[in-house]
Amino acid sequence: MKKYKIGYIIAIVWMLFSLPSCFDLSEDVFSEINEDDFVPTEQDVIALVASAYNPLQFAMDWFGYFDSQEEPADVIITPVRPNGWDDGGRYQRMHKHKWSSGEDQPNNVYSQCFTGINNANRVKDKIEDGELPLKENKEQTIAELRAVRALWYSILLDTHGNVPIVTAFSDEIPKQSSRQEVYDFVVTELTDVIESDLLSKKANTETYGRMNQWTAYMALMRVYLNAEIYTGTTQWAKALECANAIINSGIYSLSPDYSDNFKTETGPSNKEIIFAIPYDNIYYATYTFCQHAKWYPPVSKAHFGWNYQCWGGSCANPQFIDSYDPADERLGKTWLKGPQYAFDDPEELVWTCLNYLPSLTSKNDQGQSMTSIDYGCRMNKYEKDLETDWYWRNDFPYFRYAEVLLTKAECLLRLGQDEDIAVGLVNQIRTRVNAPAITLSDLKGDTKIKYGLVGWGSLTYDQWKQVTNGEKTWDEIGVEGSQPITQSGDDTTPVELGGLYDEWGWEFAGEAQRRTQMIRFGTYSTKNWFNHEAIGNEHTGIFPIPLEELNANSNLTQNPGY
Repeated sequence: MKKYKIGYIIAIVWMLFSLPSCFDLSEDVFSEINEDDFVPTEQDVIALVASAYNPLQFAMDWFGYFDSQEEPADVIITPVRPNGWDDGGRYQRMHKHKWSSGEDQPNNVYSQCFTGINNANRVKDKIEDGELPLKENKEQTIAELRAVRALWYSILLDTHGNVPIVTAFSDEIPKQSSRQEVYDFVVTELTDVIESDLLSKKANTETYGRMNQWTAYMALMRVYLNAEIYTGTTQWAKALECANAIINSGIYSLSPDYSDNFKTETGPSNKEIIFAIPYDNIYYATYTFCQHAKWYPPVSKAHFGWNYQCWGGSCANPQFIDSYDPADERLGKTWLKGPQYAFDDPEELVWTCLNYLPSLTSKNDQGQSMTSIDYGCRMNKYEKDLETDWYWRNDFPYFRYAEVLLTKAECLLRLGQDEDIAVGLVNQIRTRVNAPAITLSDLKGDTKIKYGLVGWGSLTYDQWKQVTNGEKTWDEIGVEGSQPITQSGDDTTPVELGGLYDEWGWEFAGEAQRRTQMIRFGTYSTKNWFNHEAIGNEHTGIFPIPLEELNANSNLTQNPGY
């Protein structure tokens, strides 16, 4: 576990947005300020509290939380491209669940979570000890720090399971806790904070990007929703209670347009986003929104009109794209598909987003490499930041009200209660994107995703050369829809509540949730998809403890199966 020296206060933070009690990304940066020379004001305490939130920005950074939640799942794939992306097999290992205890993506989750936890503990300890004087709102500030610390632990509960529970900033080497103990800690902390009534119930500029009462309910709701995975015992009724508390607050609602939640200028006026991770393209410290560099090919600047160059990489799994209803606007609002033309010349083709990807390596049985920037639909969910020189300023919607509605629907269906209300909640979400209304039978039916291993398809080496050399177009070659799917094992076994499972996938595609969804619905360790072959013993449901941590702390043991 990484830990700063107690002799220094490191405050690389989000500071004020506009009012004294909220965070603004145009922050001052304090680095290695000696405690003896630091006489904190109340304003400084607010900034130091923000240091417990700042590492959350790793979510959309390189090898961040987004990668750990999406790369092992069935929606996003990062294949080899003409400009690289083999990266020593990193993305292939993530896709195939062949990672090791040295893998960057899950290791960064572990590291950044404990950075946030350490920061929260450090500030909390100093407030309680009186080293950071807080004349007003002392109890409220401590409650907020406990809440954000529990949020960090809720991530670790899901990703690594058996981790140390650290509640003070000290030099003591921590002992490992079981996943059950971590679950109990998170539930107890969030419940205590909620019942204390110390967190703000407002959803405005003051609380944007911070833990208010409803964000604490959201974190607890998500933990309860996945409780069976964490502990072996379902908690549908408790998750439902949390969802109802948020709904009954009357504060939140669905945005009129699905895409409103992913704009470059989201903020407290958006009533769907319950908790956002703010980003800024100028005033940033350590972490940035840079996933777009992984989403688009180098030539994409000619299409979008920006000055910087992206690097290619990720695209959608064709199996997932094929599951959408064509009338569902989330398809176009989430994915780029088809020809992409120059921003200043509507007749100049820049590249094509094919719903076709031959394999992870694009290398055929004869060893011939046929990589292309045209393979796969590309991410279209987040509004393109055309005013930046590189990093984006889109805030990441970590918790949205749509999740509350789907959680309530799922809990009602699993409890066998008010199933008509569950259907109505799902259709409320679908109506916004002009998707046809669905029925209870649809929700209880099987998934629309056709699971199985995806074959190469009809593309030949000669055809690939013809397209590459400009002699033919992809339309003339006709590769889309040519890939066979070979099903085996549990691929044809119906998914319980498969229709609802699909709704989760379509609504939250590209929002760092898919891995958790698949585990809860039982597909993560049982289904084959694209080039991923199922690993049936379920040990990949949590990541390994990082090797670096095992070497540094003899109290830690590796997670089962690694």
